Amino acid sequence: MNKIILIPGDILAILIVTVVGFAAHGEAGAGSPSLFIILLRMAATCFPLSISWFLLAPWFGLFQQEFTSNPKHLWRSAFAMFFSAPLAVVLRGLILDEPIIPIFAVVLAVTSAFGMSLWRGIYLLLNRKAR
Repeated sequence: MNKIILIPGDILAILIVTVVGFAAHGEAGAGSPSLFIILLRMAATCFPLSISWFLLAPWFGLFQQEFTSNPKHLWRSAFAMFFSAPLAVVLRGLILDEPIIPIFAVVLAVTSAFGMSLWRGIYLLLNRKAR
C-alpha cells in the first residue's frame, strides 16, 4: 500500500473527527440549522485542518515509507497533529474573521491526534498484511 491509500485515509480521518466533534456538541440534532449551514460550518473546521495537516505532515516524514511502515514511528502522526491543529484554528479564525479560541485549539489537537493516530495505526496493520 502507498500514498494512494494514505492520503485519502488522512482526509477521511479529519472528516470523521470533525463530524464526531459536531455530533458531540449536538450541532446536528433537532433544532440545528439547515444541513447546508451545518456542512459549511464543518468545512470551516475541516478545510483549515486538512490544509495545515498536509503542509506540516511532510516535515515529520509522515509520507515516507520508512516511517509509515514502522510502528515505532506511529507517535509522529499525533505529534504532527499537535502542531497542525493550532495552525488550523488560526487559519479558521482568519477565514471566518472570528476570534481564535485557545481551548478549541487544544481540544482539536487532542481529538485530531487521536483520530489520526488511530487511522495511521490501521494503515500500518493493513500495510503489514499486504506484504
